[in-house]
Amino acid sequence: MTGTSLRTYLITRLALVVPMVLILLTLVFLLLRVAPGNPIQAALGGHVPPAYVHQIEHRLGFDKPLITQYGDYLWNIVRGNLGTTITDNRPLSQIIKQNGAATFELTFFAMLIAIVVGVVVGLIAGRYRDTPVDIAGRLFGVIVYATPPFFLGLMAQLVFGVWLGWLPTSDQASPLTQALLQTHTNIFLVDAIWDGSWGALWDIVKHLILPATTLGLITAGVFIRLTRINVIRTLRDDYIEAARARGIAERRVVFFHAFKNALVPVITVVGLNLAILLGGVVLTETTFNWPGIGHELVIYLENRDYAGVQGIIVVFALVVVAVSILVDFLNAFVDPRIRY
Repeated sequence: MTGTSLRTYLITRLALVVPMVLILLTLVFLLLRVAPGNPIQAALGGHVPPAYVHQIEHRLGFDKPLITQYGDYLWNIVRGNLGTTITDNRPLSQIIKQNGAATFELTFFAMLIAIVVGVVVGLIAGRYRDTPVDIAGRLFGVIVYATPPFFLGLMAQLVFGVWLGWLPTSDQASPLTQALLQTHTNIFLVDAIWDGSWGALWDIVKHLILPATTLGLITAGVFIRLTRINVIRTLRDDYIEAARARGIAERRVVFFHAFKNALVPVITVVGLNLAILLGGVVLTETTFNWPGIGHELVIYLENRDYAGVQGIIVVFALVVVAVSILVDFLNAFVDPRIRY
């Protein structure tokens, strides 16, 4: 019965993805086409011959009726073709392959830092509710959540890069490491471990610390608040009181009973916070000159390259949807109540 219920839930959840993705893609398509002016002329600077503009429009399909453009747009996405940029004629698939690995590396470690910091601080704050420790934890969560990524990044660069000189302030690795490192996956950490290049690995880790911590701390504020609330709520449950009545040590009650059940809502919020994380990754990559797709998005926005902007936003949207589905599956597996 449980297996059937889980299977039904998963099938239903997957069926709901189709209209959700269609709505997202339609919104991206329409929003970028209702902007005034000619996107080709805007991207090329407005000082190009009309014949060349018409040539680019024909190549990108902008001279077709809107409904035809929409149909081509959806069909190309189904085939994995995100189009090409206007300013440098780069295929979006190539940009995702080359720069997406850097964004994945940064986002993965930022989320790891956010979860560890958020859960640990939230657990301690909830355990010592209404004490100076709790107040300090809540204040820390509010400050890091409210701080703009670029400001926190600039302060981190100033303190740890300029004043103390402990860490690099930009790029994914030093020029020497990038020149010598063999590319296998485009993920520098994995490539360095693959080659057994431990000097390059340490250089890459040093470059990763500041941007990953900056992005992770901003997201950690949500996890601090959520973990604290759920720990406080769980510590009031009857089974916790029963465990205490049986003489189980308070530390064991908190860490092995209350903490486990308080984590279920946190798993859900991980997927929801990916959208916040991807929003922050654009500013973080720009601040630290990190060569990810968020950095590329800013470049194409500055160049008014609407084809490049459209392709990258579509990728961001699809990633958020995919992670949300994965989180729903994990929740349904961990907590049977969600399936009904």
